[in-house]
Order: sequence, then C-alpha cells, then structure tokens
Amino acid sequence: MDRVLTGDRPTGPLHIGHYVGSLANRVAMQDKYEQFVMVADVQALTDNYEYPQRIRSAVLDVLLDYLAVGIDPKKTTIFIQSCVPEIPELTMYYLNLVTVNRLGRNPTIKTEIKQKGFGESVPAGFLVYPVNQAADITIFKARYVPVGEDQLPLIEQANEIVRSFNRIYNTDLMLEAQGVISATARLPGVDGKAKMSKSLGNTIYLSDPAETVAKKVMGMYTDPDHVRVSDPGKIEGNTVFTYLDAFDSDKEKVAELKAHYQQGGLGDVTVKKYLAGVLENLLGPIRQRRAEYAKDPGEVMAMAQRGTERARSVAAHTMDQVRAVMHINY
Repeated sequence: MDRVLTGDRPTGPLHIGHYVGSLANRVAMQDKYEQFVMVADVQALTDNYEYPQRIRSAVLDVLLDYLAVGIDPKKTTIFIQSCVPEIPELTMYYLNLVTVNRLGRNPTIKTEIKQKGFGESVPAGFLVYPVNQAADITIFKARYVPVGEDQLPLIEQANEIVRSFNRIYNTDLMLEAQGVISATARLPGVDGKAKMSKSLGNTIYLSDPAETVAKKVMGMYTDPDHVRVSDPGKIEGNTVFTYLDAFDSDKEKVAELKAHYQQGGLGDVTVKKYLAGVLENLLGPIRQRRAEYAKDPGEVMAMAQRGTERARSVAAHTMDQVRAVMHINY
C-alpha cells in the first residue's frame, strides 16, 4: 500500500484553513493509504527557537485537533517529529547533496523569509528546513504529500535530493513523492487578507466556542461598496462567499445567494448569519469531540507515543538501508 506523509507545525490550535486545506483530506486518505501524520515540532522551532515551551504546549493542541476531526490512530500513525532521531540523521546526510545557493533560491523559503522579516539574519535551521522536510518524506518512503500549492517547491527540492542520492549511491532506495493539492485554495483570513495566521489574529480555530465563531463571522470582510441592502454586491474577494464555497455542501443554495447578492436586495448580515450556521454545523461536533479527548490529556500523549514508536520502527528500517548503500553500516 502506498504511503502518505503529512503534518503541521505546532504553534497553536489548528484553524479552519487547516481543515479545508489538509485535515479533511487526511480523514479520507486514512482509508486508502498507509498514512503518517507528523507533529512537526522540530520545524516549528526553526523560527520559534526562543519559545520551546510554547511549542511543547501546542503539541497537545494539535493532537486534540487531529482526533477531533476524525483522524483515527488505529488507521493513521500520528507521531512527534523530534522523537524520531533517525530523521535528523538522514537530514545530515542530505545536506551534503544540496548547495546553500540552491536552498536560497527555493521560492517557498524566499517568500517565508520575507514574511518573517529575517533580512540577513536567517537562522541556519530555517534555511535548511526543506532538507529536513525531504528527510521526513523519504524516511517513510511516502509517495504522496498533501500540501498547499505554495509548498510545491519543497516537494520539488525533496525529489531533487532523492535523485542525487540514488545517483551518487547507485541505488533506487529513495522514492520521489507527489504533492497532492487540496481542492480548496488557501483560505483567506476573516479580514480578507490572503494569509490566515495566528500572528495576524484573523483566524477561526476549530476549538473556538460558537459565540466566538459567530462574532468573527459578523466582522468578516465583504464588499466595501455594498453599503445598502439594495446595492448590488461583488462576489470576487468577498470573504463570506469564499468561506461558503469552501464549507457549504449545498452548492445550489450558495449559487442562489450569490445571484441575489449580485442583483441587490441581500444584506451582508443575512449572509453572515447563514455562514455562521454552516460553520457551526461543522465545528459543533468537532468541538464536542475535542472536549471529550481533552478530559484525558495523558492518554492523548500516550497515543502519540505509540504512534511515534511505530514511526521510529519504520524510520530505523529505512536508515539501516541508507547506511548500507552509503557504506557506513559499521
């Protein structure tokens, strides 16, 4: 059975952008593939190295969100990245196969360096995290990696490393991976900005109470020129309709709302209240399951430990093969 590798950086609870971008796909994929889901705490530390306790606390948040959305630890191997030491070992070997200049040209890295304002003070760990990601993928011999479109350059770089490794060491051990893009593009923040993130304060978390979700929806960015209910409104760039496209399964209803809004006569408040109801239908059961799992955090962490033991067993087997083809199996 083909393998899938995916994961999230634990910097806080997961939001609804994560849900449409990857979490829903993982629930479906766990019945079709051998799936590994990684809590990428090592990657999170590349730009949060001064706040390790924040990352540690967020690990439980992410695990709770995984379980709440329906990722089943009996079907999916959920593990913590830092507890698999074979990954940094493989990363070290891969670092010899890529140049600093190539890392600096990676479009994803260039964009993230700019977004984080590193300037010339880029932590080395952040610069080389695509190599670490290549190790994450290949140590489990994953064929598929669900990612956002902006992450495809990281998959491309991982495949370059695979080709170099196989050529240099005269083997076919490492497998190239294929990025799997979600049907929903990156979800904008509630303020209409392209990026939804905790730091921008424009997120709706999976764990948000119903009243918090409703308040955030009522403050959503719409069409600034839609001043009166009777005015025709624009759909393009209207965050409310972007969210309805992503979350409402009743596409006919959404089409009717769009037509009415564009013609005039449909107010923003009415559409926002409808969206709040759609989101509550999704988040209500997730929130309830999360609260149940949160009653026993020790068992949640024990679940992750069991998954990590399974992941480490697979990683150790791959590393035995890697050391053999590199002639360092002393």
